[in-house]
Amino acid sequence: MSRPDVMIFVPPRDKAMAQLEAAYTLHRLDQADDRAAFLQEHGPRCTGVVTNGHAALTRADLEHLPNLEIVACSSAGFESIDDAALRDRGIALTNSSDALCDDVADVALLLTLACRRQLVPAHAYVKTGDWGRDGMFPLLSSIKGKKAGILGLGTIGQAIADRLEPLKVELGYTARSVKPVAYQYFENATALAAWSDILIVVVPGGPETEGMINASVLNALGPTGTLINVARGSVVDEAALIAALSDGRLGSAGLDVYMNEPNPDPALTGLPNVTLYPHHASGTVETRDAMAQTVVDNLAAHYAGNPLVTPVFGRSGRAS
Repeated sequence: MSRPDVMIFVPPRDKAMAQLEAAYTLHRLDQADDRAAFLQEHGPRCTGVVTNGHAALTRADLEHLPNLEIVACSSAGFESIDDAALRDRGIALTNSSDALCDDVADVALLLTLACRRQLVPAHAYVKTGDWGRDGMFPLLSSIKGKKAGILGLGTIGQAIADRLEPLKVELGYTARSVKPVAYQYFENATALAAWSDILIVVVPGGPETEGMINASVLNALGPTGTLINVARGSVVDEAALIAALSDGRLGSAGLDVYMNEPNPDPALTGLPNVTLYPHHASGTVETRDAMAQTVVDNLAAHYAGNPLVTPVFGRSGRAS
């Protein structure tokens, strides 16, 4: 029996790549000098695509992939993939959000504590000798008893909530539907922000959420509030964020994601009340290996006609 043809938009980690090489005939778009010509020549043979959430997969690309059955994505987000075009063609999409859930939740907590306890300024206060010259660092406010709003209570959002609960933080959330949890539900981001001391953004990227965190939301969060974004840079109106942080309408922000990666706006990175992380919340060896293995497992399930491991939508096109 011939091996399925799979196109590599973005290669997974080496161990996973070796498994793909053993199971499929691979077409390395990532190594092509002429992307369009490569797609035109090799696309019609391919029934699978391996990619991540950053590489573009457009409706026009799909014209050159007429037999595509599945897109296996090694990331939680997939905003660079035209998911509507995949749905129109009955193509399955999988992601790896389950694999990266814990590490992303850890970084959300890390950024929350770093902002609320001013870790970066305090670090500089010791290193520069200000402590010895100026005396005690200013008193701050405990996280205990504060209200944390989670914008997007999916798998990752719930993992963040699980980490905050032992710290005696009151939890609220908004999501597409009410969840069977004890946390207070809010209908929209502005209402959640107005209630919250800390607003943690965990929604997917894409057109539906672009600019969701706008000036109104930031104003509602207020001058003592903290914004944490471990979702996508596009979810936050970055110009509004810079303005709010600069003029004191927002207290602080902890960010793992930005509009212009890997070169964020200097007007943002130069602010004293931001804590910055280089879009690396899932950046551990263990998690990146698990994410890559999810791609392998989803493709194997698909071609065996078994249920997909982590479907976003669709099912095995080869199911009996």
